[in-house]
Amino acid sequence: MTAPAPSINPPPREPANALFEYLLRLGDDRLVLGHRLSEWCGHGPILEEDIALSNIALDLLGQATIYLKMAGEVEGKGRDEDALAFFREVVDFRNAHLCELPRGDFGFTIVRQFLFDAYDAILLEFLLKSTHEELAAFASKAIKEARYHVRHSGEWVIKLGDGTTESHRRAQAALDALWKYTPELFTCDAIDAELEARGIAPDQALVQAKWNEVVRDVLARATLTVPEKAVATRGGRQGRHTEHLGLMLAEMQSTARAHPGAKW
Repeated sequence: MTAPAPSINPPPREPANALFEYLLRLGDDRLVLGHRLSEWCGHGPILEEDIALSNIALDLLGQATIYLKMAGEVEGKGRDEDALAFFREVVDFRNAHLCELPRGDFGFTIVRQFLFDAYDAILLEFLLKSTHEELAAFASKAIKEARYHVRHSGEWVIKLGDGTTESHRRAQAALDALWKYTPELFTCDAIDAELEARGIAPDQALVQAKWNEVVRDVLARATLTVPEKAVATRGGRQGRHTEHLGLMLAEMQSTARAHPGAKW
C-alpha cells in the first residue's frame, strides 16, 4: 500500500495554551489510531489476533479519554472528553498523519502499530518524570499496557518480516510506505519547547534516539531493511491532515452529532 500525500487545509488558529495543545496531541493520536485499529474487529486473520487488536484499540481509546479529559480541564471552557472527540472539526485535530492513514492490509496495520507502540511506550517512560503530577500519575498506569502493546506488535513484525516470502514482501512494503511519517512524532515546535522547559514534556530528541534504538533492533531481527531517508511529512500537529481523517471523523462522530446531548 502506498500512503497518500497530505491534503492542504486552511492554516489553524494560533494555540492559546501550550499544555492544552500538547494534551490534544496525546489524546488525538490515540483516539484516531484506536479507531483505525477497531476496524479490524471481526476481520482479524485469526480469532486470537482479532480479539487482541480489539483489546489494544480499547486500550488506546481509554488513554485518549484520559488525555482529552485533562485537555478539557486545562482549557477551562466546559468541554469534556466527549465534546473534544465528537464535536471538533478536522482542522482542530492534532494527531500525527501516521495515525490517520487507512488500515491497509494486516502487514500495514502491524508495522504502523509497532512504530507507534514503540513511541508510546518510550514517551510514557519519560512522562513518569513529568512535573505535571496528573500526567505523571497517568503515565505510571498506562505504561504497563503500552509495554504489552509494543511487545505484541514487535513479535508480529518479526513473524511477518522473517516469515514467508509474501509476508516479508508485505511487511517491507508497509515499512517503506510508513517510514516517512515517523519523524512527525518527534518534531519539536514552540509548544514542545515550552513544556520541555517547564519539565512537563520530555526532550523529543531523547525520545527519538531511544525509539530508533528499539525500532531498529526489531527490524533487524525481522530481516527488514530500514528505508533510506525520505522527505518527512508534517502538519498534523497544526491541523493540516490527509483527506482520510475527514472521512473517518464523519463516521466516528455521526451518532453523537445526530443526537447531541444524548446519554447511554
